[in-house]
Amino acid sequence: MRHLLSVDDLGADGIDEVLRLTDSFVEVSARAIPKVPALRGKTVVSLFFEDSTRTRLSFDTAARRLGADTMTFSAGSSSLKKGESIRDTVQTIEAMGVDALVVRHASSGVPDQIARWSSAAVINAGDGWHQHPTQALLDCYTIRQRLGSLEGRRIAIVGDVKHSRVARSDVTAFTLLGADVTLVAPPTLLPPSLEGWPVRVSHDLDAVIDEVDVVYLLRMQRERMSEALVPSLREYTAWYGLTPVRADVAEARGVVIMHPGPMNRGVEIAAEVADRPNVAVIDQVRNGVPVRMAVLFLILGAGSEAFSAGPVESEPLVAAGGQA
Repeated sequence: MRHLLSVDDLGADGIDEVLRLTDSFVEVSARAIPKVPALRGKTVVSLFFEDSTRTRLSFDTAARRLGADTMTFSAGSSSLKKGESIRDTVQTIEAMGVDALVVRHASSGVPDQIARWSSAAVINAGDGWHQHPTQALLDCYTIRQRLGSLEGRRIAIVGDVKHSRVARSDVTAFTLLGADVTLVAPPTLLPPSLEGWPVRVSHDLDAVIDEVDVVYLLRMQRERMSEALVPSLREYTAWYGLTPVRADVAEARGVVIMHPGPMNRGVEIAAEVADRPNVAVIDQVRNGVPVRMAVLFLILGAGSEAFSAGPVESEPLVAAGGQA
């Protein structure tokens, strides 16, 4: 695997490989000193043109735990403010000697374009409405932790699907692993066309919550909306929010509640609901580090001999025929 630009770059076998490797890095993260020298001598750059907390910090932590050097780019304090192009910025950073670029941008397709410009590996950390592949991977891992498998599981993705790169990546990943996905949203928050999407659609969360194993709530991305797509946030919450009443139903059935963050408490999820035991949001954040360790390890091509101890040594971490 040269780059990770979308979930489609992996396929079902690739997702399974990342999840198996993540098991080993979860063990590494539980050690007193949660580090291995797998990527010693490598340099990973966080190239974020859009704000982030979870993704940026977990990639940085993942790289450091693998022994890599890290650099952080902030668009707000860069020469982009002086008119420098993204291409010149990328080539300037690459000239410093880097091995991987972790890219987030508000416009779809920017990581793909950077991959064409750069000789470094490129990992898409979220681009516009398009893709967020490592979020989908950590979501798959979290569901597997909670439920054992995605095969045959019923998952509802609820809310602002139209603007959500997470929804697009999750639909692909979940269905590749055998889950049955239903999108739950008002028509105004669905994409203009769902042709080719392997999903069902519902506008009734109360009906769906009685049938599913996972409810995945999406943030209302008001910063991406150029028009009013719901009458009011109060009405949206009444129809599509995880209210205490709906949360009681979900908890009684053992439904796993997920959210990619940041949560708008009181909009898509009631404030008092967010900390219930069947809410896996903190698990998602925690799993982001070992999942991204697995992705960096596979992309940068380290072999299992890089590990001096632990279960990673005994597993075939590199695809047949050479480096991943």
